[in-house]
Amino acid sequence: MSEDALTSGDFTEENQPYGLFAAWLADAGGSEPNDPNAVALATVDEDGLPNVRMVLLKGFDERGFVFYTNFESRKGTEILAARKAAMCFHWKSLRRQVRIRGEVEIVSDAEADEYYASRPRGSRIGAWASKQSRPLESRFALEKAVAEYTARYAVGNIPRPAHWSGFRIRPVSIEFWHDRPFRLHDRVEFRRTADGKGWEKVRMYP
Repeated sequence: MSEDALTSGDFTEENQPYGLFAAWLADAGGSEPNDPNAVALATVDEDGLPNVRMVLLKGFDERGFVFYTNFESRKGTEILAARKAAMCFHWKSLRRQVRIRGEVEIVSDAEADEYYASRPRGSRIGAWASKQSRPLESRFALEKAVAEYTARYAVGNIPRPAHWSGFRIRPVSIEFWHDRPFRLHDRVEFRRTADGKGWEKVRMYP
């Protein structure tokens, strides 16, 4: 990845990292065998211990990076408590990585409703049936809950649960990493400027 690769494109200085991310995600869509939008999400619990798991990115723009979850899950409660999180995309086929750190906000009800309505019916039922991150006595108990909600919402619309919505990470930094021979990798970090209205680009030692 050359210096030019990090500055090219019809993107202003303010949205430059988002344009580069869009290009890299598009490349991953053509090379990754499964889920190019999969991303490791890191949060911190009440004891200050980190947790990390894979989620799916469901949207991004200049406001930030969006994913959806059960707010009563472990990641949901941790984010609601701290309002901070980090993400790491790793596209092994491309030898590229993107790291994102920032504060977190809840998406609007309209955004959550629109995405929820786009999900397969079974996934919408699952949002009701799964008490995510809590102990499950047996697989049968989960299947029973799915059957109960399937019967309840046998016809018509399936409403979005109040505890199910989306988070948007509003990044303060976005780092792009590309593998190079002898571990002399390319690393460029975009950092929010002091006024929060633009980006400062910093090339980092590998």
